[in-house]
Amino acid sequence: MIELLSMPFVQIALMTAFVLAGIHTYLGFHIVSRGVIFIDLSLAQAAAFGTATALAVGLEDNPLLRYLMALLFTFIGAIIISFTRTKDERVPQEAFIGIVYAAFTAGTVLLLARRAEGMGELSHLISGSLLTVSTPELLKITIIYAIIGILHYILKHRFLTISTDREKAVKLGWKTGWWDFLFYALFGVVVTSSVAVAGVMLVFSLLVIPPVAALLISKRHNLRLILGWTVGFMGAAIGVLIALKFDFPVGPSIIVSLVGILVSVVVIRVIKRLSA
Repeated sequence: MIELLSMPFVQIALMTAFVLAGIHTYLGFHIVSRGVIFIDLSLAQAAAFGTATALAVGLEDNPLLRYLMALLFTFIGAIIISFTRTKDERVPQEAFIGIVYAAFTAGTVLLLARRAEGMGELSHLISGSLLTVSTPELLKITIIYAIIGILHYILKHRFLTISTDREKAVKLGWKTGWWDFLFYALFGVVVTSSVAVAGVMLVFSLLVIPPVAALLISKRHNLRLILGWTVGFMGAAIGVLIALKFDFPVGPSIIVSLVGILVSVVVIRVIKRLSA
């Protein structure tokens, strides 16, 4: 095991997992606060559909156009989701998010169904392959996430207010629909970049599980972020080690590790309540 950890491709996989956990855990707190838990899954599937479209039209050997195609459909998903939030709650926004997910999932399957490598490509889009990430890919997503992080820091007051107290934002006269679109567009850039290396399911899990675990542990905002990052980093490290030890796929191993940590948090909370 120690020898494997000294290998460059394993080190790159670990660093990639940590970078993904860092950005997605932060964004996850916004998503959980907004009550749109499955938006990441929908936008991730939109990115996957864009990639499948690029493959279907013969862009296998053009990574840039493949990425731009994925980003295009992610933006389309972001536009739909941003402007389907209405004052009339007869149809909740989660319904539209689910429809976006279902439509892009079905489209992805249909686009890849008749390709000789289609099922393998579909599996890669769902599960990813962190152990095959190259150094240039790691540098690319790190730079992209750093830029997104800086923009979020600059706009943190607007984004945080809309995420945690939307009524206040409306009373202040902010155009929440357009601010939502900006948030989801930046979010879509992250998701598109993440799906390319980690797959749809891992991206979704990193977005939701660490913040939920942190919210169960603490009520303090700053502490929650630190706890969320801790859970994300621990889950990523344990998952990669499990994958190497038992020759499992890395993405699902990290997801199982994250779920294990979340279950442990829930069990500890229950024990504390019973013993109080």
